[in-house]
Amino acid sequence: MRRRYEITDEAWEKIEPLLPSNGKRGGQWKDHRTILNGILWKFGTGAPWRDLPARYGSWKTCYYRFTRWQKDGTWDRLLKHVQTYSHAVSDVDWVVFVDSTIVRAHQHAAGARKKGDPRFQNEALGRSRGGLTTKIHLACDGKGRPLAFTITPGQQHDCTQLQALLDSISVPCLGKGRPRKRPDHLIADRGYSYPSCRRFLQKRGISHTIPERRDQAERRAKKPGRPLTFNKEQYSRRNVIERCINRLKQWRGFATRYEKRAVYFCAAITLISLIMWLN
Repeated sequence: MRRRYEITDEAWEKIEPLLPSNGKRGGQWKDHRTILNGILWKFGTGAPWRDLPARYGSWKTCYYRFTRWQKDGTWDRLLKHVQTYSHAVSDVDWVVFVDSTIVRAHQHAAGARKKGDPRFQNEALGRSRGGLTTKIHLACDGKGRPLAFTITPGQQHDCTQLQALLDSISVPCLGKGRPRKRPDHLIADRGYSYPSCRRFLQKRGISHTIPERRDQAERRAKKPGRPLTFNKEQYSRRNVIERCINRLKQWRGFATRYEKRAVYFCAAITLISLIMWLN
């Protein structure tokens, strides 16, 4: 009987051929599915690695498998493979939504050694009145499935990550051809209503629906010229990304960050995104 958080038979058939076949020389991997289910249980419940139920084997095996597959890019490859297949059968809605969400970081997430990944400032941990926080900047397709994400310290403004977020979108094509990177249309909230964001989108040739902030609308009203076009009907779909974030936060290992290293937290987000695409 399949327990909560464990991978379904259908999903397992899709990713099993892509997993590494052997471990160390002269040995064999412990059953991949059992270990993967243990990893999913850990991030689904938010429990410490040491509290993994015995049915998943040694917690050390689950932990080392998770970190090893982060280092060799297995999690990223699995997500790209599922996205590629969906794109090949025209299952990806390229009306893209962007937004961000802040998650609290547990006190155990602090204290990592200084030599971390240079891509992440302070291991993507910020401080505010609420304590340690991390912000996830997310792009999802029109069906509410994560396409790409970046993480920053919690105080980072949304607009500063728009370019990096859109640059992270890259869905390979089956056979020859460049990966699909550009959305058909972009929908975002007022957090991205800045001239720099609009110039960037215009330069990329990406049509967008972003409402103006009140102060911007008041300044524009005082100047002659054509008013900014805004399609309320298109913007009404923005709840798609709100629902995507809500689904992500059903995973307690996402809703609260426990990992000291930003790269491992990113691997957890990638794994949860993979499950969302598979389901």
